[in-house]
Amino acid sequence: MAGAFLRCLPHSGNHAGTARATVLKVLLVEDNDETASFVTRGLLESGAVVERCTNANDALRTAADPNLDVIIFDRMLPGRDGLDAIRLLRASHVATPILVLSARSGIDDRVDGFAGGADDYLVKPFAFEELLARVKAQLRRPPLTSDVTALQLS
Repeated sequence: MAGAFLRCLPHSGNHAGTARATVLKVLLVEDNDETASFVTRGLLESGAVVERCTNANDALRTAADPNLDVIIFDRMLPGRDGLDAIRLLRASHVATPILVLSARSGIDDRVDGFAGGADDYLVKPFAFEELLARVKAQLRRPPLTSDVTALQLS
């Protein structure tokens, strides 16, 4: 789990073409203390900053932060299903990558997760190394822009 978790963002200063490193900011939405502790510890050791919510309603408020790099979302949460919250985030145009982390392992569960707006889906139990690899994969993708309105295939 070693290694600094930095990402390069375009530099906002006068030096065109340069980049600055920033620390990864993760929102973890997980009601299980043991799982949250395990994930948080690993992300912190990797150099990330982690904010945790234990329910979907708090996550909906926190996920509006434009400085978030990735959201890790459990599905089975008190009060509101995580997938319902993800749908609301996507309907509100929150484009932050979302990785679902869930014990719901059926094909239908995973397909529903992707259809509901998740960018990735990892089934519990899981290895932290795989979670970290999936987070890094999300960060390699360019940010979504509103310029793309349709995909045409020839």
